[in-house]
Order: sequence, then C-alpha cells, then structure tokens
Amino acid sequence: MLLVVDVGNTQTHFGTFRGEELVEHWRFATVRTSTADELGAALRNLLELRGVGMADLDASIVSSTVPDLAPEWASMADRYLGHRMLVVGPGIRTGMPLRYDNPREIGADRLVNAVAAYEQVRDACIVVDFGTAITYDPVSKAGEYLGGIITPGVEISLDALFSRAAKLPKIDLAPPRQLIGKSTVDAIRSGIVYGFAGQVDAIVSKIRHEIGEDAEALATGGLAGHIVPFCDTIDQVDDLLTLKGLKLLHERNA
Repeated sequence: MLLVVDVGNTQTHFGTFRGEELVEHWRFATVRTSTADELGAALRNLLELRGVGMADLDASIVSSTVPDLAPEWASMADRYLGHRMLVVGPGIRTGMPLRYDNPREIGADRLVNAVAAYEQVRDACIVVDFGTAITYDPVSKAGEYLGGIITPGVEISLDALFSRAAKLPKIDLAPPRQLIGKSTVDAIRSGIVYGFAGQVDAIVSKIRHEIGEDAEALATGGLAGHIVPFCDTIDQVDDLLTLKGLKLLHERNA
C-alpha cells in the first residue's frame, strides 16, 4: 500500500492507496512541533481504526508547506515503516514543464495539485485551492505550469477581522441566509462568503482571458465547500485532488 501525506499549514490530509483505489483518508490538525515519534503514533492509531497495520505500507510520499515537518515525516517513515519516504521538492520528476522564474519557490502542494488537475482533464485548467491561503494555479493546454496567484485565505481574513475590530464577534463559517445581513453575524458571513466567491470568479475569469483558454477550474481544499456554491466559475470540486497528485508523482519517481 502507498501512503500519501499532504501537510498544510492548518491541516494534514493523508490517505492510503491500494493500486488505483484510495482505501481511506483522514485529516488532523497540523502541529508544527510534531516529532517523528508523535507522527508515527498518530498514523498507527488511525490506521488501526481501519484494520490496517504499519507493515502494510510499503511506500510513501509527502508534500509539506511546513518546512520543519517534511524531515520529521521522512524520519518517521525510515523508523517505523522501514523505507525511504519520497519528499516533494526540488529535483523531483513531475513530467510538467515549469514556466516559473525560480521553480524552487513553487509550493509543494501547488505543484502536486497542478499535476493532478492536468492528468484529470488533459486540457488547460486552473486549480483553486482553499487552504490557509487561496492559491490559483493555471496549467496550459500543453501541460505547462504557468505560475500562480496567492491571496489570504478565509480563516486568515476572519481571524484578522475579529482581532482588529473590537466590536465584531468571532463567528463560525456558515452559509449566509441572504445577501443583506439582518444581524452582525449574518453581515460578516455574507461579506466573507460573497466576498471570496466574487474574488474567485474575478480571478478565474481574468486568468482565462490572459491565457486565452476556456480553462476548466477545479477547486480543492478544506474550505472549498463553503465558498464554491456561491461561485459561477468553478467547474468541479475535488477534495482528493492533492492525494491523487501525490500518487501520480510517486509513480513518476518510482
């Protein structure tokens, strides 16, 4: 079985593949100070809930936006899985030309998503990843990574609003009941949801115009479900896109 691990700033999403089948996947909060031993214990406990043992994992790959955690995951694999974990980073074979001034600056998750999206649609595409930041990564019809756009994410914006505006309450993200809020909570929810939906539609439309392609837009990330229903430009949501991309990269570097 193949273990695929996507370490984000807020959450870690990982899963196991048996051949082409994603057997199971989990999310847990990313703790930047986690050690290899702590990661191994968490992994073992979650696997055991599904009747899978550490010995069943014969290969693994990790992408991480938290620099300190990639080596900890690699150390965990060496110590508890008995093999070398592939780490997404400079030098990895992607099969995708990178039209970027310094390819080493591309976030591992963005690269993985781009590879997965192009493999899925086999045409020009745009990945919109709703994570700690919202990232936009277009790929050309020829399968070239063209660059990207990064904006503050939904949770960052909510936290900033709460911390900088003394009279505004901290709220849970939920669909607004209507556009014009009838309470402070409803007004904030409307502003966040419709505001980010408008941002997504504007940026995706401008990317399509700039690259001259009616590129398919794929959304992923933990908060996509809150915003995408209010967008007009997103063609599909794939919560498993990054895990699929990790599997592809493992195959291309086997």
